[in-house]
Amino acid sequence: MAGVSTKEIKTRIRSMESTRQITKAMEMVAASKLRRAQAQVVNSKPYFEILYDTICKIAQSSRDFASPYTQSKSSKRELCIVIAGDRGLAGGYNSNILKMVQENLAGKDAAVLPIGKKAVEYFRSHQVPILTDIYADASDISIGDCFSIAKTISKAFLNDEFGQVKIAYTYFVSVLSQSPAMKDLLPLQDLKPLEPESPAYRCDTLYEGDVEEVFAAILPEYLGGILYGALCESRASEQAARRAAMNSATQNADDMISDLSLKFNRARQAAITQEITEIVAGS
Repeated sequence: MAGVSTKEIKTRIRSMESTRQITKAMEMVAASKLRRAQAQVVNSKPYFEILYDTICKIAQSSRDFASPYTQSKSSKRELCIVIAGDRGLAGGYNSNILKMVQENLAGKDAAVLPIGKKAVEYFRSHQVPILTDIYADASDISIGDCFSIAKTISKAFLNDEFGQVKIAYTYFVSVLSQSPAMKDLLPLQDLKPLEPESPAYRCDTLYEGDVEEVFAAILPEYLGGILYGALCESRASEQAARRAAMNSATQNADDMISDLSLKFNRARQAAITQEITEIVAGS
């Protein structure tokens, strides 16, 4: 029995070492992707901050400014753009954002536009109306796709198909912390520049066409920018969560290998002791 026991333990140790190699490799891959995702987050912010300031200044340039994008609609239906991952093994990254959206939409007349395979699968299984599922691969979404989505939701909002549009994503706080968040996209309210312009340097801007036309032309680009920024944040959060999960799995594998090695040594020592006892008794 001692021989069978040591054999089983050795098999488990080899299996655990193989698992550890996989989790360690996935941790290193996630760390490499995280660095690129962090760079995208940093590089994407300045352009869209300037774009946001621009639409704020356009909205404040005239006292009589009015835009259908800033007015409430008669429709009470909501649309939520949900960004999740394509794969699991990322801790609570997918479950946290999907549960938050499900709780927020409970009891409401709402539809979702899922980005990522996990989001599509989740809302299909929970029978939540899906606007479109053509963006099921989150890893393949480009900035051009973000602008296409922005134009689609802008048109739907103007046609009164939805009275409110939101976006749900995972905000990248740090490598060790990621937080699910939800932001209102339409209608636009409380437009205030990030940095108020000094009265000493304030000047009037002349727009080709009226102010409302310029605002309507720029707004889909702004929404596409917000969507792309949220996508970058979510990608960085996913890789950070996967890196942490794989690091934890690797440490657990190390602990299990250590425990199994100790059991193996004890079993082998017991077998040796038994053989010595049998030899002594026989002599």
